Amino acid sequence: MDFIASPYFPVLLAFLVNAAMMTVVSGMALVLGPKKPTKTKLEPYECGIPSKDSARTRIAAKYYLTAILFILFDIETVFLYLWAISFDKLGWFGVTEAGLFVATLLVGYVYIIKRDALRWE
Repeated sequence: MDFIASPYFPVLLAFLVNAAMMTVVSGMALVLGPKKPTKTKLEPYECGIPSKDSARTRIAAKYYLTAILFILFDIETVFLYLWAISFDKLGWFGVTEAGLFVATLLVGYVYIIKRDALRWE
């Protein structure tokens, strides 16, 4: 009974209830859902453009670079948001560290611009 008094018991309980609901709903969709596969329904669909080539074609590295840069600047936003929340507790040390962080990101941004990484042909 000490386990029920644990502060982690509600987390485990929520996890088990969610797992059970997910299993039941997925099972219901599998059993009750319509099954009328046609050639059109089985074709891959992406962005409203009919597929022309195989899925094994090469993709330009610019797509990957754009995705990585998006994630990088997204994480930057998260760090700056956390810094803004604790701004009054950090004092001048926090201002200095945030300035160094932003300066480092600006150097990277200037490097990206000079390499024409964001320019599409």
